[in-house]
Amino acid sequence: MHRLVTLTRDPIFDSAYISQRSMSATMGAAVSFSGVVRGHENGEAITAIEYEANEPMALHQFDILLDLIEEQWPMIETVRIVHRLGKVPVGEPSLWLEIIAPHRAEAFASGQFLIDEMKKSVPIWKKMIG
Repeated sequence: MHRLVTLTRDPIFDSAYISQRSMSATMGAAVSFSGVVRGHENGEAITAIEYEANEPMALHQFDILLDLIEEQWPMIETVRIVHRLGKVPVGEPSLWLEIIAPHRAEAFASGQFLIDEMKKSVPIWKKMIG
């Protein structure tokens, strides 16, 4: 499985990542997801979220999660993850991921798994900015 994990302080442009997509002829699903900062968090208006990470540990935890995905869904060809750090204004993506698989079922299921488990185990913290 091809893997790309990027932690960046730069804005995430979905179209730039999609234009770099590479998939073999046996793959039939490319599922991407953008997590965009909302204007309200816990019932309060915000203008941005500040993301911090223990970067070496975050990359290590992502690696563990990708190992689990590879074990559970061995047919997946590629997983790409981009997580933004620093101040991310409302309306901008803080997370982008893509799963390339033979069929949509495993692409959607593994993407959901990755996001759910990332929130539990990857040391990336957020602080709301009003």
